Amino acid sequence: MSDKMPNMDYDADEVISNFKSKFKWPGKSEVEVVVTPPKIGLKILISILLTIVASGILYYAIFPALNFKTSEFYTFLIAIVAIFMAMFAVVLGARKKVERKEYVKKKSIIPVIIVLVIAVVMLIGWLFGATLFRAKSYSKLMEVSNSNFTEDFSSINYDEVPRLDAATAKVLADQQLGQLDEYKSQYVVSQESTQINYKGKPVRVAYLNYADVFRWFSNTKNGLPAYMLIDLVSQKVQVVNCVDKFGEGIKYSPSELFNEKLIRHLRFQYPTEILDAPNFEIDDEAHPYWITPVLDKKIGLFGGRDVKGVIITDALDGKSHYYDIETVRTDKELNWIDVVYSENLVCEQYNYYGRYAHGFWNSVFFQKDVSVVSDGCGNIALDDDVWVYTGVTSNESDTSNFGFILCNQRTKETRYYKNGGATENSAKTSATDAVQNYGYQATFPILLDIEGQPTYFMSLYGDSFTVKGYALVNLDDKTIVGTGLLDVAKSDAKALNAAVENYIDALKDEGKVDESANADDYKVDETTDTQQAADTEEAEEPAAEEGKQEEQPQGNTVEGEITDIKTSVNDGNTVYYLQVNGKYYYIKVTDCMDVLLMNKGDKVVITFDKADGNFVAAKTVTKK
Repeated sequence: MSDKMPNMDYDADEVISNFKSKFKWPGKSEVEVVVTPPKIGLKILISILLTIVASGILYYAIFPALNFKTSEFYTFLIAIVAIFMAMFAVVLGARKKVERKEYVKKKSIIPVIIVLVIAVVMLIGWLFGATLFRAKSYSKLMEVSNSNFTEDFSSINYDEVPRLDAATAKVLADQQLGQLDEYKSQYVVSQESTQINYKGKPVRVAYLNYADVFRWFSNTKNGLPAYMLIDLVSQKVQVVNCVDKFGEGIKYSPSELFNEKLIRHLRFQYPTEILDAPNFEIDDEAHPYWITPVLDKKIGLFGGRDVKGVIITDALDGKSHYYDIETVRTDKELNWIDVVYSENLVCEQYNYYGRYAHGFWNSVFFQKDVSVVSDGCGNIALDDDVWVYTGVTSNESDTSNFGFILCNQRTKETRYYKNGGATENSAKTSATDAVQNYGYQATFPILLDIEGQPTYFMSLYGDSFTVKGYALVNLDDKTIVGTGLLDVAKSDAKALNAAVENYIDALKDEGKVDESANADDYKVDETTDTQQAADTEEAEEPAAEEGKQEEQPQGNTVEGEITDIKTSVNDGNTVYYLQVNGKYYYIKVTDCMDVLLMNKGDKVVITFDKADGNFVAAKTVTKK
C-alpha cells in the first residue's frame, strides 16, 4: 500500500457545481416547444367559420359603415382579428395543453402585425386630416356671404313667426297624446322633432316611440299608428293617424328593434355609406318619410365631414331612394324636403370657417378675426325653406354677439349679418326679468325686423309649458323690452299686439326710431283668435265620443261632470287636470286645495280667463 496521499489540491464546491451544470434541466425561458397540432388545416378552417359567424353577429349589432373613411370600419377589422385569434385558441385547446398555447403565441405574430398596420393607417389618416396641417381646407368647407338684414327679413310676417320651440312643442304633443285612450298607454312622443314648412306654415313633426319593450312586442306587427303635427303659430296639435289616412302604420323607425330598425334597415341597403342622423319629415300630402343625409369626409381620412347626398325612405314600406346633394338643391319636386344639413353640422362648419380662415396658429395665438357661433341656435322660415339662425361671437366667452348667420338647411346657403348686440341667452334673461313677478320662462329667440331694428322675439310660458305671453328684446340694446301677457290682454292676438306697442314705445323713448313709427304696421288681426277657436271646435267635433260632448256654457264659466283626472309635477308644483265637457282644465294644488278631494263623476263649476285649445288654465274649481 502506498504511503502517498492523494492530491487534495482542488475546490470541492467548484467540482460539484461543474458536475451539476452538465446535468442542469433547461429553464422555461431557455427552450421553445412549438408542436404543430394534428389536423391544423381543418382547425384553421373551423376557426375561420366561427369567426365569420361571430363577426356577422357583431356587424348586425353595431352595423358600422364599410367605408375606409370611418374609424368604426377599422375598429371592426381589429375586432375581427381578435375574434379569429380567440376562436383559434379555443379550437386548438390552448387552455388545456401548454404546447398548444405556445403554438398559438407563435402564430399570433401575423395578427399582431395586421393590427399594428391598421393602427398606423388610422394614425396617418388622422394626421393628414388634422386641423394643425389642414386649417385652410377646413375653413373652406362652408361658403359665407355677407347680406343685408333689412332686405332679407322684410318678407317674414310677424303673425307667422313660430311661437313654440322644440321643448314647448314636445310638451304640447305629450299632452295631446295623453288624451287619446288608444295611444296613451302604448306610445310616447319621441324626444326628437323636426321643424319644417308644411303648406306655408312652420310646424314640427314628431314620430312616436313604443312605451317599452313589452309594448313593442304587442304592437310592432302593425308598426307605429300615427305621428304628431304641431302648428308652431296656432299652437294646435294634431295626431295624424297613418292607418286611417294611408292604410298602414309606420313600420320603419328608430324605435324598432330588429330588421325594421331604421339605421339597420338603411345599412343593409347602403352598406358603404356614412349616414348622419335621420330626420322625420312629411311631404305636401302628409305622407311620412325619413330624410337621411349621406356624409363624406373631405379632409384626410376622418376630417371635414360634409353632406354628399340624401336617402329618402318611405316610413311606411321602407323603400329608399338616393339623391346627390345637387339634385336635392335644384330639383323642384324635392323642395318639400327641409332638413338636410343638421344644426350641429352647420355650427361645426361655421366654427371651422371662423377659426381657421387665417390659419391654425392664428386661431391659437393671435386670434385675428376669429369667430365662433354662440351658445344655442333656432329656426326660422324664409323663402319657403327652414334656416338655422345663430349668433356669432368671439372665441372667448363673450356676453355679446358681433353678428349672426342664417344657413339654409336644404342647400347650405349661408348668410352673415353684421348686426351686433346681445346674445340669445342675454335676451332671454332680459325677457324673463321683465315678467319676473310671474315666474315665466322664455323660448329660444327668433330674429325679426321691426322698424329696421333687429329684434329678438320670444314666447313666454309658465309651469304647464303653455304660452302665457310674448316678449320683444332689441338686439343692439337688451334693456329695450316690450311684453304682452295673455292674463292681461285676454287673447293671443291682443297679447302679441300689446308686446309690439310696448316695444315700439320703448324704441321711441330711447331714440332708436322716430315718432312716426306706427305699431299698427306690425299688429295682427285680433279676429283670428275667434276664427281659430271656431276652426278648432269644428275639427274636434267629429272626434268627440257620442254623449261626451256637451254644449259649452257662454262666458268664463263651465259646469259639468269630471270624466277624467290627470296629475303632473311641474317645477315642484302638483297640477291637476280635470276633463270636463271634452276639455282639460288645469290648476295647481297650491291654488285650489279642493281638487285633492275631487273624483271622476263629481259635478264641478270651473272659472277661467280663456278657453283656447284642449288645455285651459282654471282660476277656480268648486263642487256643485
